[in-house]
Amino acid sequence: MRLIGHRASGTITVTLKWDRCNWTSRMYRLMHGLGKTRRLAQNEARIKMEEMVIGKRSETIADHIEASGISRRRFLEFCAVLVAMAPSGLALTKKASALEVAQKIGASKRPSVIWLHFQDCTGCTESLLHASRPDIADLIFNVISLDYHETFMAASGYQAEEALRHAVEENNGNFILVVEGSIPTRENGAYMKLAGRPALEVLRDTGSKAALVVAIGSCASWGGIPSADPNPTGALGVDSILANKAVVNLPGCPPNPYNFLSVLLEYSTMHRIPALDEYHRPKFAYDRLIHEDCPRRGHFDAGRFAGVFGDEGHRQGWCLYKLGCKGPVTHAPCSTMHFNETPGVWPIGIGAPCAGCTEKATAFRIPIFQTVDIHSITPPEALPAIDARAGSIGVAAATTVGAIAGAAATAAMIASRRLPDSKRIRAIQKSEDTTKPRNKDIDLEGR
Repeated sequence: MRLIGHRASGTITVTLKWDRCNWTSRMYRLMHGLGKTRRLAQNEARIKMEEMVIGKRSETIADHIEASGISRRRFLEFCAVLVAMAPSGLALTKKASALEVAQKIGASKRPSVIWLHFQDCTGCTESLLHASRPDIADLIFNVISLDYHETFMAASGYQAEEALRHAVEENNGNFILVVEGSIPTRENGAYMKLAGRPALEVLRDTGSKAALVVAIGSCASWGGIPSADPNPTGALGVDSILANKAVVNLPGCPPNPYNFLSVLLEYSTMHRIPALDEYHRPKFAYDRLIHEDCPRRGHFDAGRFAGVFGDEGHRQGWCLYKLGCKGPVTHAPCSTMHFNETPGVWPIGIGAPCAGCTEKATAFRIPIFQTVDIHSITPPEALPAIDARAGSIGVAAATTVGAIAGAAATAAMIASRRLPDSKRIRAIQKSEDTTKPRNKDIDLEGR
């Protein structure tokens, strides 16, 4: 069909004329051209995708950081934090400076990370995002290659499932699987499904193809809050399901992001996982009790405890043990590695008792304000009571001090007789100095 136009008496007349052969020929050429163009575009996109994947596989962390516009100074500061946090617990940081660690990390390839969410509150993810300085969070996500994460990705539904399938197939046997949240197992996992599949099945399928599995947070490590009595969904931790897989547990509610990143970098740069304790926790982060490095430990040893929230002891920063603090039985780095790179940002630092969230037998099992039994750490009985006040020295105490001073002076005099004159004089002067009371040490009037 053709459009033929001509002017007649000042008007435009349009005549439609059917031309079957011409129309068919043109349409064929048009459709053929469009199809060819589409095929070319698809081939070009596929080639570009393959080039991106190949480039991604060969790209080092240093290359990606430089391309992302992150300064070398910021990267060195980041590595210095890793060294300070785990100076001896990681092969990566053992006897190494921040510069040496930066060189090791920069030369390694970005680890592919697939992150799955199950029964969780997304608090572990939030701890990565809500850094006090946005560039730290940005740096973390430039050090790793986060290929699948339900919270961050824009895709949903079928697109999300396709993204997960593609990420697993593309990095089969080489990716690090991060699991956040506990896994419901009761009723064959019917309490949680992803795209029609039980979470239990998704974990087993994806975990079997991972090189390493990291359970981040208390829920993924041993069940967390969903596993609290009566545990209606049968919530379990990852290592209870993937029994034959290498699983690193990072319990905490939430755990510190640097612990997570240290494990990933140790594996990607040194090709090994850190030394683990009996609960599959890395020793560099969970080998010490919070109580050992707690800033309120001195009050505990002196027997000074806050009785209720808001009392004089609580306002003065006394020990929170009697308010239910689980620090004496909790293995975690919270007392030395605070959150958001901000001093004092952790439960005890803001006046709240430790809940013991890294301990399976403690957190969400023992009520928060109930005290725990202390088996190996008790306040020394020789220290003064919390209500002791300075006063005058008693007769017995004064007699004891005088006897000690006299004995020291007599011993010095006897020894000086066996010395030459010059040495004897110095010995006598020294003995006299030791017998003189010092106001800064002893206040006889009790001021």
